[in-house]
Amino acid sequence: MQAVGIIVEYNPFHNGHLHHVKEAKLTTQSDVAVAVMSGQFLQRGEPALVDKWHRTKMALASGVDVVIELPYIFSTAQASQFASGAVQILDAMKCSFLAFGSEQGTIDPFINSYRLIESNRDNYNKIIKESIQTGKSYPQALHVAYEQLKQLHPNSYIDLAQPNNILGFHYVEAMTQYQCAMKPATIQRIAAGYHDAIDPDNEIASATGIRQAIFNGQSLTDITPYLPKTSHEQLEQWQLLHGQFACWENFWPLLKYAILRHTPEQLKQFADVSEGLENSLLKHAATSETYLEFMNALKSKRYTWTRLQRMLTHIYTGVTKEQLHAYSKPTYIRILGMTKTGQHYISDIKKSLSLPLISRVAVSKDPILAIDLRATKMYQLGIAQFSNKKIDEDYKTPPIRI
Repeated sequence: MQAVGIIVEYNPFHNGHLHHVKEAKLTTQSDVAVAVMSGQFLQRGEPALVDKWHRTKMALASGVDVVIELPYIFSTAQASQFASGAVQILDAMKCSFLAFGSEQGTIDPFINSYRLIESNRDNYNKIIKESIQTGKSYPQALHVAYEQLKQLHPNSYIDLAQPNNILGFHYVEAMTQYQCAMKPATIQRIAAGYHDAIDPDNEIASATGIRQAIFNGQSLTDITPYLPKTSHEQLEQWQLLHGQFACWENFWPLLKYAILRHTPEQLKQFADVSEGLENSLLKHAATSETYLEFMNALKSKRYTWTRLQRMLTHIYTGVTKEQLHAYSKPTYIRILGMTKTGQHYISDIKKSLSLPLISRVAVSKDPILAIDLRATKMYQLGIAQFSNKKIDEDYKTPPIRI
């Protein structure tokens, strides 16, 4: 059986994701789709709308055959580390291809862009350093350096201002650096852009647009056209159980407490806290009534919203700089769910896996998994701010089989 790997968050799984899964299998002529999916906290530094078990059910009902959890230390990291962890897991799962969605839609420009930067690495880093010294944020500095290199070496390159192109670039980078057996493929992102609001004339909407609609008070009925049936059912089930969906605004009392209970010196130990931000965190957390008020007070030209959110995620879950950067490689494969086809594939490759499969988390002593278990507990505490129903615990939830 031939497998195609995909790297996902499914927050939530929508019609665009359905298109991606179908095209990934079709384009690569694969029998199996293996998805590495972020757990309770996501790459943009926020809690998932619904937990990983509900999102796993969405995926398995819509063409994904195996769902594997991307460990917290990768799922909440900046793009290159996020890509590195996910790519290594898919390679360990013996996937023949990695198929990612992109605004570009063709693979050669990704390879050209990687080679451009890699062959001009010293000059690239020099331009980045100079740009940061002028007051630009790190992402802005990267863009300046890349655009300058493109002018010096004309070719067909990707637009690295586009979010999916950025992740795609880092996937290609990781596949090359780790000498993966997988081949890269990309699927054209259609209809809705990453940040686009819902368009009532189009049945494909971005996950961002769908979440905005939910948090702006629209009913689940209003977003029905943009979701596969099972995704809608899982969102309805969650809403019936908990009344609301997970977001930082709903977790704010706990996040505020997590900040204010520490001294400046203690805050500096958490991942991504740097350059005096600990003082701003304490100042604005003490005076802000809502998460949005807090973020608007904290935001500056130097720090992107996403970077700040990742930093807050690490403070909330108690993950330090040392913990986040202690591991560069995944140490296990944790299956969240599988179809019958997925079970057959796992049976075929089980003896040749380069990483151990973990099915019973209670007996594992893996330090990376321990961080994941703590993150799930903190996610559960956040849900408890507005719900009296407990969500499934890691220790009690076996892989979902469909």
